[in-house]
Amino acid sequence: MPRVCTICSHVDRQAIETALLAGTETNRAIASRTGLSRAALDRHKAAHVPQSMALAAQAAEVVSGNTLLEQVRALLLDAKGIQAKASAAQDLKTALGAIREQARIFELLARLLGELESSTTVNVNVTASPEWALIRTALTRALAPYPDATAAVARALTAGGQP
Repeated sequence: MPRVCTICSHVDRQAIETALLAGTETNRAIASRTGLSRAALDRHKAAHVPQSMALAAQAAEVVSGNTLLEQVRALLLDAKGIQAKASAAQDLKTALGAIREQARIFELLARLLGELESSTTVNVNVTASPEWALIRTALTRALAPYPDATAAVARALTAGGQP
């Protein structure tokens, strides 16, 4: 039958683990103060303290995550309330602003809940845009009297800005 850890079953376990983790007191001093052996403190620190630290960290993460979600949901309720008041007062500008904020909060909630990928890539083909056609025409006309400059600009644009 395996031995029971004397520290895990000790009435001052929390204080002992706190002292072990703080590092402000030597194991000899902790052992002397608690009546435990230094070997027991070493074994407990090596085998059990990391487990309890991991569990505590997980618990803190869950609490923090829940708190964050609750705060974001509270923001959403506030934005909905502002929208309702602004709509009732026929303040359409404020109502629209509240709707925009709700959309941003929904996006944040989706990211927090993992329902929206944050690394979405959008590719835009600027050469197909009407603005690019206007710029290209203006550049072509302005550079028409300068054939060397026209060729240099065309090379630079074709190279994607690379020399």
